[in-house]
Amino acid sequence: MNHLPCVERETGPNPDASVIWLHGLGADGHDFVPIVPELKLPEGSAVRFIFPHAPQIPVTVNGGYKMPAWYDILAMSLEREVDEVQLRASAAAVRALIEREIAKGIDSRRIVLAGFSQGGAVAFEAALGYNKPLAGLIAMSTYLATADSLEPHEANRYLPIQILHGTQDGVVPELLGEQACQRLQQMGFVPEYHVYPMEHSVCAAEIADIARFLRCCLQLQD
Repeated sequence: MNHLPCVERETGPNPDASVIWLHGLGADGHDFVPIVPELKLPEGSAVRFIFPHAPQIPVTVNGGYKMPAWYDILAMSLEREVDEVQLRASAAAVRALIEREIAKGIDSRRIVLAGFSQGGAVAFEAALGYNKPLAGLIAMSTYLATADSLEPHEANRYLPIQILHGTQDGVVPELLGEQACQRLQQMGFVPEYHVYPMEHSVCAAEIADIARFLRCCLQLQD
């Protein structure tokens, strides 16, 4: 099977846990690689970080210009009109990466999905609909694009979820993060929700919260 091309970083030999981290629109897998050392995970922990590259596709809201994207955005309305077929195809490609990690010997319950913006929308779909239990889901500056059609799998009914958003985000307004949190609560999930005084970006306090979440989900000990 052809898998998404990825950048990989390991925090120690013989990893026993994996984090699959999806970038946002127009970026690539290198975008979040510098965050790995900033997480300051416990010395001796062995985690494989996988940063896939999205395919180059035409994006309608950018005049049809081809760029790295997990799915087409048809209109930048508050609700976001997106190509859900492409989004689900990207989610399937991410699940294939999960299966590859499992084939390498990583227990699904030690795999975390993370995503920023577009990548977060795909991570929601890929994680919540996956048929094996995962360790956690991190959704950064994103929205629940498939809120009306998402069918959570019973295997991840109690999945730990962390939602993080900037209060000054002009690209994906914080309201969309709040709506995602509320929709998940309606589905029976109990997501963490954190906001920061930032735009559509990442900040030090957010990285610290992500590190705490990963330590908890993956049971990493100092």
